[in-house]
This record gives sequence, C-alpha cells and structure tokens, in this order.
Amino acid sequence: MKRRNFSSACLSVPASLVLLATRQAHALSIGDLSAVDASAGVKAALEKGATVAVSLLGRPDGFLGNPKVRIPLPGYLEDGSKILRMMGQGSRIDELVTAMNRAAEQAVPAAKDLLINAVRTMSVTDAKGILTGGDNSVTQFFAEKTRAPLTERFLPVVTAATVKVKLAEKYNKFAGKAAGLGLVKKEDANLQGYVTGKSLDGLYLVIGEEERKIRQDPVGSGSAILQKVFGAIR
Repeated sequence: MKRRNFSSACLSVPASLVLLATRQAHALSIGDLSAVDASAGVKAALEKGATVAVSLLGRPDGFLGNPKVRIPLPGYLEDGSKILRMMGQGSRIDELVTAMNRAAEQAVPAAKDLLINAVRTMSVTDAKGILTGGDNSVTQFFAEKTRAPLTERFLPVVTAATVKVKLAEKYNKFAGKAAGLGLVKKEDANLQGYVTGKSLDGLYLVIGEEERKIRQDPVGSGSAILQKVFGAIR
C-alpha cells in the first residue's frame, strides 16, 4: 500500500512540472507563435537594442551631440548658469557641461556585458511583460535589473572624468546649499551622482527607442526570428 502511494506521488511530480511549463508557454505565446519563439524574439530585440545603444552613446558626442540625452545642469542651476554667462563665465559653464557629457560617454561601454546578461537570463514573465507592455516596458526592465550594479560601475568612471574640472567641486558646494533650500533635488546635489543617474536614463531611453524601431520595422532588422515574432504581433 505504501509502495503504491509512493509511486503515485512520484508520478505526480513530473506531471505538475509539465502543467507549469504548459501554462508558461500559453502565457507567452501569441496566436500561432510559440513561447520559445516569442521569448527568443524578445531577447534578440533587446540584445540588439542594447548593443546599438552602447555603440551610439559610448563614443565622442554620443551624449553631448544628442539633444535627447544631452546632460544639462539640473533645474535651478541651469537657470543660474544664464546669469553666469551674462557675467562672462560662459566658457566655464560650457567646460563643466562638456565634462559631464564626456564622462557619460566614457562610462557607457562598461554597461554592455551587464545589459546582455540581463537579457539572456530574463524570465518568461519578463519576456511577456516586454512583448505586450507599453512604451516604457523596456526601460522598466533594464532599470530594475541593471540600475544598481551599473551605478556602481559608472560612478568611478564619472568621478575620474569630472574631478579634473575645477568648477565640479564648486558645483557640489553650491548644489549642496541649493538642495538645503529646496532649489535642487537631493539626488542632484552631487555632480558625480547626478551625471551617473542621467547617463543611465539616457542609456535606457535609447535602448527603448531601438527596440521600438524593431517593432515598427521587423523586416528591416535583418533577423528571421525578429521578423517572425514582431511581424506576428503587428
């Protein structure tokens, strides 16, 4: 009697696993598109988007020459810089802004392996959320999976790139006081932290844009799996 019960229990384990796998497949599949293809398509799109984004941003003028991601002085300080320009300090402001954006450009290449790993290890739930999600689903995915470790990677690079600019130290002193008065966000009161955050924002933004291009023109991607997956959901 005990042997029969044991055998029944053993048989029920693989059956439950099969049921779980079937549910996951149905959760991701769309029409005649299999879960395997759907997941592969999402991963291919994100890996391609991440690679292109790093290439576009991690080079001279990747940030400075792109109005969508160019890093300005934050809020009140940007307004205050107009007064300094009127006082003949425009070149120093330009030096600081250029250094901020150059720092971002130098930091971005360090993100590639973490971004790719996040894509290759994504779950079925992650893939479904991106495939059926809104315009910011890609940004949310990468921010959740990589923002903390990439902040640790970017910060030393950004610090090394901005420490040479004399105005950077003055920025931190002035921004610290401004934050105390509520004129600057606390997270923006440190130049290195501010630039690191904006670097990641810009990186995620461009990855999202590249992924949307694939959705809109899967044939133009030159990838069979991307054409199959994103062609099926258009």
